[in-house]
Amino acid sequence: MIEKNKKLTLALLALPTLLAAGCATTPPSNPDDLCAIFREKDDWYHDAAKSARRWNTPIATMMATLHQESRFVHDAKPPRTKILWIIPGPRPSDAYGYAQALGPTWKSYQRDASNYGADRDDFADAIDFVGWYHNTSQRQCKIKPNDTYHLYLAYHEGQGGYNRRTYRNKKWLQDVAHKVSARAQNYQRQLNSCEASLKKRKKFLGLF
Repeated sequence: MIEKNKKLTLALLALPTLLAAGCATTPPSNPDDLCAIFREKDDWYHDAAKSARRWNTPIATMMATLHQESRFVHDAKPPRTKILWIIPGPRPSDAYGYAQALGPTWKSYQRDASNYGADRDDFADAIDFVGWYHNTSQRQCKIKPNDTYHLYLAYHEGQGGYNRRTYRNKKWLQDVAHKVSARAQNYQRQLNSCEASLKKRKKFLGLF
């Protein structure tokens, strides 16, 4: 009986940790509301603000990029191709995680940002990657930090592809970039209404 009670106690003690881990990897309940996202995901605003300061890229632009790439699913992968329209085939790339980062590009980020332990399915690392990538595009492609439309084009095509204007004949990609830009503008309006309270909350918790 004592042994059973001991096991039950250990299980109850472990439950909050398990629940917290599950909550940390589930997508936000309301991905269209940036304030709701940051209130639900307690550390995400801190992580986003840290990346924004480091890489001179607006929070709204980075979050809109992540929304487009994965809908905030931590282990997202590209859908498999189809063989004979029915049989699941290989995935078109090794893109993975919140930012749908390719393996070689992620390694470049780890090296340049001195973040060698970064994981693509970790939100803090993923949003730092997006900030790093957009900052690289700002420098290499002469794109302004708040120009979400062109930053997303460079994110999708790569800086070299963007400079060669490979997106010009991709109407579908231009439409997606406009959608990401519109979302970033909406996210920014929402953030303007709640950022002061988010900062106070994080300061109270000792995260700033």
